[in-house]
Amino acid sequence: MKTLVSSALVLAVLLFLVAGVRAGDKEVTLKGEILCAKCELKEEGLKKCQTVIQVKEDGKLVTYYFKDKGSKEEYHESVCGGGRKEATVTGTVSVKNGKKWITPSKVDVAKG
Repeated sequence: MKTLVSSALVLAVLLFLVAGVRAGDKEVTLKGEILCAKCELKEEGLKKCQTVIQVKEDGKLVTYYFKDKGSKEEYHESVCGGGRKEATVTGTVSVKNGKKWITPSKVDVAKG
């Protein structure tokens, strides 16, 4: 019986912690230029095209990599091959291996 109660308590604590982490994921809106990291930035080690948005933060240019379908995304075609477009991207941000990533929920690319 003690094992069952202990297991239930541990499970409840884990669920609480996971829910707390999820609640910390807040959507942000980034405004800047979207472009292809492989074609425009000529990033080494990229085997496939990768959409990024570059924004100015505290006077520095910061690059956020998109967690998406890459070149299969509708908005990627307009920037692949060396184009840059003004855009607004809404999504959740994370950091992995020293790079900032955004999982976009909405991408608005300026016309023209």
